Amino acid sequence: MKNITNLKIGVIFSLLFFLSQNIFAENFIVNTDGLIDERAQKKINQMGDELKSKLNVNVYLNVKKSLSLAKDLPLDKKFIQIKAYEKKTISNLKKPYILLNMSVSDMYVNILYSDNLKNIVDKDDILDGYVVPLLASKDKNTLFSKVSAAVLNGYAAIADTLAEKRNIKLETSIGNQGKISGTIWRVLMYTLIVISLLLYTYAVLRKKK
Repeated sequence: MKNITNLKIGVIFSLLFFLSQNIFAENFIVNTDGLIDERAQKKINQMGDELKSKLNVNVYLNVKKSLSLAKDLPLDKKFIQIKAYEKKTISNLKKPYILLNMSVSDMYVNILYSDNLKNIVDKDDILDGYVVPLLASKDKNTLFSKVSAAVLNGYAAIADTLAEKRNIKLETSIGNQGKISGTIWRVLMYTLIVISLLLYTYAVLRKKK
């Protein structure tokens, strides 16, 4: 009887511990619109929790299918509406923050951050090296897979950059292999450009003959 009672007490404490871990764990994903795999979401929140606890920085992710911008909207007005959307989104975030912000159908992706973090993260390096190549890849992967991989890759790059700047080791890091895809993508693009130029030059020369 005593063993059963102890077992019940142990189960109760285990449940309380599990619930407390989930209650106090923060959600760093603002929105997904159903475009991000649950496993990627879980990993992102794990990295977010560790960054918050060790560096006191809130790294968020916000993904939308569309911002519902008019297709015939002039570029300058589209830019104004996107900026308004960014301002509204960051108004609800806890400072200091970094936000990986994306709208898939609008082909929009950006990294926003608090003023005190603008010299810490090179957003162009992260977007060009870790996010855009996976979104732009021409393969058989679904949009769901591409978006999931791109945001996880980009979020991890942000996390690793912050950790490196503060000399902190992240237990939840997925490593630095993510940029390989970006490097390969750039090599392929440069190769295609060079080949296109060579073919164009060859065609011109042949025509002159």
